[in-house]
Amino acid sequence: MQLIEKLNWRYATKTMKTDRVPQSKIDNIIHAIRLTASSYGLQPYKLLVIENKELREALKGAAYNQSQVADASHLFVFAAYDNITEFHIDNYMALHAEVKGIDVAHMAPFKQMLAGSLLARTAEQNFNWASRQVYIALGTALIAAAAEEVDATPMEGFNPSKVDEVLNLKEQGLRSVLLLPIGYRDAANDKTAHAPKVRKKHADFVVEVK
Repeated sequence: MQLIEKLNWRYATKTMKTDRVPQSKIDNIIHAIRLTASSYGLQPYKLLVIENKELREALKGAAYNQSQVADASHLFVFAAYDNITEFHIDNYMALHAEVKGIDVAHMAPFKQMLAGSLLARTAEQNFNWASRQVYIALGTALIAAAAEEVDATPMEGFNPSKVDEVLNLKEQGLRSVLLLPIGYRDAANDKTAHAPKVRKKHADFVVEVK
């Protein structure tokens, strides 16, 4: 199946089976998310991959009892930093230096640029920026899941404070942004499984500027 065919195949699955997705497919989706585009390359969020059934049952309550949270094979939780601090920037500079095999001192101009941009903001402004970075990762996750012929349902419909409490995110300097159940559609019981995909026509969607 080619990419466009797979994107036509995917939909926001409402009912999932409890079948487990092979670890190789989960690993490929995670790897794609890790490689996704990110402003400055900073990746100001973490991905929690939750398989534990009891924990997902607890999170289901925080997600207004949407069944996919507990029934799916895995639940991905995207959690953004609650602020960007000098600690995050220093760690990123150290990673840059390690990967590139250079002295961290050579990163000083880049660090100064990042600090001037990010440290001047409020914590809430930085969280909002980090949250938008999460949505870039979500796009990659959905495409990667489709490429593996695995269903993925992005969810904003949940109580973030309750999710944060269940997962102890506040203590980790994180706040939940998105839930993404990963699994296999229960086509026999999902009334939307065979519905045609509704999208704007090319002419109504694309504005070509030449």
